[in-house]
Amino acid sequence: MQTQHFITLFFFLLLSCNTVTLTTSSSSSENGDTFEFVRPIDRKLLSLKKEKLSHFRFYWHDIVSGKNPTSVAVVPPPMKLNSTTAFGSVRMIDNPLTLGPQLNSKIVGKAQGFYASACKDEVDLLMAMNFAFTEGKYNGSTLTILGRNAVFHKVREMPVIGGSGFFRFARGYAEANTHWFDIKSGDAIVEYNVYVFHY
Repeated sequence: MQTQHFITLFFFLLLSCNTVTLTTSSSSSENGDTFEFVRPIDRKLLSLKKEKLSHFRFYWHDIVSGKNPTSVAVVPPPMKLNSTTAFGSVRMIDNPLTLGPQLNSKIVGKAQGFYASACKDEVDLLMAMNFAFTEGKYNGSTLTILGRNAVFHKVREMPVIGGSGFFRFARGYAEANTHWFDIKSGDAIVEYNVYVFHY
């Protein structure tokens, strides 16, 4: 059973990593030309305009209780560790993002991905998620967050490592601030302020 959980964890970590190892070598063609692995291009060829900075603010609802949770455990913590931080556990999420802190507030997207308990001594999470927007001109565009979330710190900062659609070439950071947490159920509402450079 433990082996199956570790295989599952390895599978999800493998899927979440966007690591590409590229090996380059110079190869010459018959006429002596050298193949170029990379070349500069004009950003206008990709319809990229002037870079701008945007601030997004919304609420992230992590619902672990009830009949319709948006956060589910896929790998439990190893029994032998007996850790109060649930070190080693992994949860998959499909959390609603809303304009206000109430769950019935307007939904602007979803946070999809996973978080894992990555510290034995305190509740620190590895967050790997996409903010998939569904509202207005950003509908279908995503921002990708990958970083450390020290849950009990007042404000946690995580990097924006990229995006898609309107957020191609995005970079920036997200600040997470817990708005509400139910210690009995584990449900939480977190305010996110995201600052992003994009085209």
